[in-house]
Amino acid sequence: MDQEGLVVKTTGSWHSVKNKDGIIQCKAAGKLKTHGIKATNPITVGDQVAFRWDNENDVGLITAIRPRRNYIIRKSIKLSKQYHLIAANIDQALLIVSTMDPKTPREFIDRYLLTTEAYEIETKIIFNKTDLPEKEKDIRELENIKNLYGHIGYECISVSALEGTNMDMLKNLFKNRLSLLSGNSGVGKSTILNKIDPTLNLKVTEISKFHKTGKHTTTFSELFELKSGGYVIDTPGIRGFGLIDIEKNEVGMYFKEIFKASAHCSYHNCSHTHEPDCYVKQLVAENEIAESRYKSYLNIFNDENEKYR
Repeated sequence: MDQEGLVVKTTGSWHSVKNKDGIIQCKAAGKLKTHGIKATNPITVGDQVAFRWDNENDVGLITAIRPRRNYIIRKSIKLSKQYHLIAANIDQALLIVSTMDPKTPREFIDRYLLTTEAYEIETKIIFNKTDLPEKEKDIRELENIKNLYGHIGYECISVSALEGTNMDMLKNLFKNRLSLLSGNSGVGKSTILNKIDPTLNLKVTEISKFHKTGKHTTTFSELFELKSGGYVIDTPGIRGFGLIDIEKNEVGMYFKEIFKASAHCSYHNCSHTHEPDCYVKQLVAENEIAESRYKSYLNIFNDENEKYR
């Protein structure tokens, strides 16, 4: 008889499934339906699955993946025409960024926000390491980037995992929700989780002094239940996201301010690249739309490596 469970970790062909009896190590059944998804990993953390115990082989077998409310993906590193599922059934995404040691590229932020917008996942931006900026120009840069994304409509929260600043506020965000925690390597995801729930005792490594980047401490996405309430999915340091199931001319729809401005362009299908009387380009020239956001849009729109539908 099949049982229901929640996938809390996947490592290659093995999947840790949690139910009322604990954690069961499972493999995918041979005839598992993957709903036509061309992914390197048909099962991901956050998936609700049906499984049964195979007494002969002493292993759990996942027999079905329940329909997903949403999911988030990145490009497959080894297979260019496939992608890798990072997590599913997410209530909110929390993107951890830092403006120093290491500095999170703005295009990375924009690609992440495009992806969560496309899959209708509420996203907040968490600025960690806010204790580091001391010089006026560094403090100003932090405030400028917070104001940029706050003005667009994203909630921005400043924290310092090192000093414990606003950790209680962050802890409350996780309660009663399944949250996806993402960010480049070295921005402090594991440190933040250890502050919120010390029993997790996640591995933390130092930042490379030469490259000012972090070493990967998380190899696979993993779901944790927090003592203070809620679930969090910790993801590997993600370098890039792929765009699946959208048209090229839909990219602008997922930049909130560009989509809003596009209603006033002279052409209803304006690409905001070469057309005359483009309201988006006008607002960029007037600094009403950030030049960095527009550059990110152009880079993504013109990226020949993207797999558009």
